[in-house]
Amino acid sequence: MADGNAGAPIEDATSIALEDIDVSNPALWAADSHWPYFARLRKEAPVHYCKASMFGPYWSITKYNDIMAVDTNHQVFSSEAALGGIAIIDQGAELRLPMFIAMDPPKHDAQRKVVSPIVSPMNLATMEPLIRGRVQQILDGLPRGETFDWVDRVSIELTTQMLATLFDFPFEDRRKLTYWSDIATTIPAPGMLVETEEEKLSILMECLGYFMRLWNERVNAPPRGDLISMLAHGESTRNMSPEEYLGNLILLIVGGNDTTRNSISGSVLAMHQNPGEFAKLKANPDLIPSMVSETIRWQTPLAHMRRTALEDFEFSGQTIKKGDKVIMWYVSGNRDETVIERPDEYIIDRERPRQHMSFGFGIHRCVGNRLAELQLKIIWEEILARFDRIEVMVEPERVPSPFVKGYLNLTVRIPA
Repeated sequence: MADGNAGAPIEDATSIALEDIDVSNPALWAADSHWPYFARLRKEAPVHYCKASMFGPYWSITKYNDIMAVDTNHQVFSSEAALGGIAIIDQGAELRLPMFIAMDPPKHDAQRKVVSPIVSPMNLATMEPLIRGRVQQILDGLPRGETFDWVDRVSIELTTQMLATLFDFPFEDRRKLTYWSDIATTIPAPGMLVETEEEKLSILMECLGYFMRLWNERVNAPPRGDLISMLAHGESTRNMSPEEYLGNLILLIVGGNDTTRNSISGSVLAMHQNPGEFAKLKANPDLIPSMVSETIRWQTPLAHMRRTALEDFEFSGQTIKKGDKVIMWYVSGNRDETVIERPDEYIIDRERPRQHMSFGFGIHRCVGNRLAELQLKIIWEEILARFDRIEVMVEPERVPSPFVKGYLNLTVRIPA
């Protein structure tokens, strides 16, 4: 089964007035009920204006080729943090964090170049045995015949260990990275991880304080191969303000954590929901790289990226005004039936599995995409070597956010 319409729509997607559709409503994401709304927008209003939402008014770009056009046009559509940044939730004046993904060229290009060597093919080849050893240790430590939370025991543990290595971060404190990542992307509300913007800011300042100590150690030592040392010694990053340092840290933590972690969890759920595909994979493990790409498409771990219009612009028959918030819904582009065949189905041997937009396009394409794919590939090679199946026991709880498309938990059992 596809994950198409799991969870009842909040309001019926077919009868709600087109202008009242608000695909950013966090309740839709918690219930996994956004799919029919996007299907309708792609069909009836691929460039759609929502005049009122908890995040203010915004444009939705929902079709594959339109998203690509916006994503590659940074002359008109800006990522700049000062204009609100890269997510539908505006960076408030009290928390404006410049980061290279929230910059336009040429500054973006110079800063990105500082950190990209960490995911060079040579470096990935060096990291592979380390990742494999950790995966083996994590999987060998899992209980058999009893339920446990896959998100906590596997997805978070593996990605947090990886982040600690990339930052050369004190290993015993590595779960702080997961916590800060969750804080950075959470929408403050009663009962949530943080309830107010002030609380969120105060925790992110703790994060900055911790990382300032590491910066001071690295800046006074010879350059090394970890991300903090690279930033501390990089020509275009060594004179960053504390806000910019924190911004780039948050970018690297979220980029290295949320995306891979939710794709790992999503792959287990997808295999459980599609036993025929799991049988196909067991019969032919050479399909793992293709399965990895299909999982990243099917999951789309970051549902959107945002841009801000720098001028009035005619796009697909609509006038986008200067200053308007423009949301590229990757999650919808990845289900665009005019570009991807049978897009709501999870098919691990697709003809063109890499044809997806989960990593974005152009200059802002995800810098760590190969590392994410490598971790997923290794974990499935090791799963197939150990387990006949992984049973998902209940529907997972999902993150109530239109940005991070992920899982709060995934209760599973590995038969004894």
